[in-house]
Amino acid sequence: MFKVTIDNKSIEVEPGTTILQAARMIGGDVVPPAMCYHSELKNSGGKCRTCMVKVVQGSAADPRPMPKLVASCRTEVMDGMVVENLTSPQVVDARKAVVEFLLLNHPLDCPVCDQAGECDLQNLSYENGSNETRFEEEKRTYEKIDIGDLIQFHPNRCILCYRCVYAADQLTDNRAHGILYRGEKSEISTFIHQAIENDFSGNMIDVCPVGALTDKTFRFKNRVWFLKPMDAHRSCSKCKGEATIWFRGDEVYRITGRKDTYGEVHDFICNECRFEKKNSADWIIEGARTIASYSVINQNHYKNVVIPSVINPIKETME
Repeated sequence: MFKVTIDNKSIEVEPGTTILQAARMIGGDVVPPAMCYHSELKNSGGKCRTCMVKVVQGSAADPRPMPKLVASCRTEVMDGMVVENLTSPQVVDARKAVVEFLLLNHPLDCPVCDQAGECDLQNLSYENGSNETRFEEEKRTYEKIDIGDLIQFHPNRCILCYRCVYAADQLTDNRAHGILYRGEKSEISTFIHQAIENDFSGNMIDVCPVGALTDKTFRFKNRVWFLKPMDAHRSCSKCKGEATIWFRGDEVYRITGRKDTYGEVHDFICNECRFEKKNSADWIIEGARTIASYSVINQNHYKNVVIPSVINPIKETME
């Protein structure tokens, strides 16, 4: 076992564990944000640079610090390694710079974006962003591409995290899209503008950290903080059949995979469960989905609601 210390908190982990994975084992504020890494997608990570940390001691055998900040999602721990995340002003400043670059060409679509309320970029910019921008040039824009009847693609919102590419490549046998061109010209596209059609294409919506890929069947129908997520399952021959159903009243508005604390889906669902089974009778409801306390979705209290008794404070004050 290797002992690693992150922000003055130590833990012993197996060899081959990355700094980000070790930080998630510790939990709390020591966990760096990650926009491109996904634990269920092989080779993901190392693209967005938001998880950069400072290694002040490489190992017990070689205590020299690493000369530059490293991506915690791609750097494996060594025995005796000491890492700084929020305790390093250099890391905090670098993360703010990364967020500024991510927002350079990102449109101000939050008021109309279906991802609003559960967007990783919103959370990241709120915690590490600036109140104003120094960018004065025109934002980079792309032509809209129709990729089918189920998924809405907004290329202007894409941050090139590669998650959807890895998901399509590893979950399906027919990846039709990828990263085209290089540098500033890079973009996600199908190149010949063909529709993305396979049984697990909807999982690209779940792995997308921003609003670049959204559910076209849910488009503009409701806000996530007005909905009530419930865990449910059904018998399915294509996938495990475990999902989260989003209700408002008795109506099912959308179905997604179950996401953990870090917004990652571990049991991917098929398109039949996601798009075709939007009737509560098709599912066995397990109970209310646990949502992170900081999420705006959690503000829609729907579990163990206690209705206060009626009082008349004005009358009491007068008496």
